[in-house]
Amino acid sequence: MIEPTSHPVWLVLPDPFPTRVFVDCGIVARLHERLGDRLSALLLLPEEEERSFAPRLGDVRLLDRGRLLAAGSPAERARRRADRWLDDRFGFYPLAIRHTLRHGFHPERLRPGHENWFLDPDRIGWAPRWAPAQTAMLRWHYSRARYVPRDLSAALRAERPALVVANLQTRTAVPFLVAARSFGLPTIGYVSSWDHTVGKGVMSPHLDRYVVQNETMRDDVVRYHGIPAERVVVTGWPQTDVFAAERSRADYERLLAGLGLDASRPVVLVAGNTPTNAPYEQRLVERLVAWWRESGADARLSLLFRPHPRDRQWPTRYAAGLDIAGAAVQEPSYTDLDALATLLQHVDCVVANAGTILLDSLVNDRPAVCVLYDEGAPPDERWAELNVTGRHYRELAESEAFLRARSFDEVGAGIERALAAPDELAAERARVAREVVGKVDGHAAERVTAAILETVAPVSPTP
Repeated sequence: MIEPTSHPVWLVLPDPFPTRVFVDCGIVARLHERLGDRLSALLLLPEEEERSFAPRLGDVRLLDRGRLLAAGSPAERARRRADRWLDDRFGFYPLAIRHTLRHGFHPERLRPGHENWFLDPDRIGWAPRWAPAQTAMLRWHYSRARYVPRDLSAALRAERPALVVANLQTRTAVPFLVAARSFGLPTIGYVSSWDHTVGKGVMSPHLDRYVVQNETMRDDVVRYHGIPAERVVVTGWPQTDVFAAERSRADYERLLAGLGLDASRPVVLVAGNTPTNAPYEQRLVERLVAWWRESGADARLSLLFRPHPRDRQWPTRYAAGLDIAGAAVQEPSYTDLDALATLLQHVDCVVANAGTILLDSLVNDRPAVCVLYDEGAPPDERWAELNVTGRHYRELAESEAFLRARSFDEVGAGIERALAAPDELAAERARVAREVVGKVDGHAAERVTAAILETVAPVSPTP
């Protein structure tokens, strides 16, 4: 049993998606309410996202990333370069690839030179592929021998905070996990998405608590990462709390009006994947717009395109949907979760390839069409199909909760079928949402907060 402490608490936010969950789902606010000035936050985000999220942390003390992570002296800079050289060959990505190969996670998606480094077998590193070599690499990866910036070590030694790492499977989180182990600091790791247990790298085995969304993820953490089950807490998916709050039709109509869309017509939300996972998405957008116009669908329904937040190429990839009456393209954002919730409670159909947005649609009981082919691609390209072959998609893939489109004709037919019979697959959508997401009751963020506070908050004395 983990004994709660009265440590200061550092919340380490290492990438935008879990930062959105912690901020927009109210976890940060709840922690601040309970911990007050004991709570500090550290944003390890790209500059643009850091500027977006920093003001939304309210009165939470923001730690100085530049100071904590600086490598000042020539000797320290040399050590950092040496550590990075070793990491490239024996650390984060070599371990991730070996873990994927060892357990057979989405083998069809692995491709030499893949832009998604978790899928690039060329990054396997220099060590032999023997199990003892992988064990030695893992020991080194989270060992006290790793480089930790001097100022970060000094601050951790002085404050002795408990660490809450909002995505423990990121490269930027490693120095914090290493330092926490070195100084014996309580550490809580949040597994930030349903697919991270099966293909997004290894997990440090040295944390006090691991927070996951559902029982399947707990089983994965135990089976594939060797974490004792008693250290894993299932909380539900905090993003479903945002969906649980009802958005009125008036809210939806105002949102559509801001996008120049007529709320009296059915709306088809076309949700994108990343350029890395969906390199032919531009051609699908172009074909959809052409179909919409040529079939006369533009007289009776609207198209709303929502690029993936990580899509930096969206103005080109979605150009066909720009500046057209009856269609709109939302600018990608990590900070519009309320807008997404409003859309998913009211749009008439969702078209998507894969990703969390497909699960979001089912949770919100939206008819969905899953695109399983690559528009305009050579016959041997299978990006869209392979995006849904991962182990975490197994329950979804085996269900009948959404329509499948393996050609463009099936995309158009799927949209028409979803609009004509929106309740056709409702029972299956509800079943899959329960089984894949876990408990959906609007209180997942409270359970995440409680799991953290059980480790970091003081026990009130018994009167």
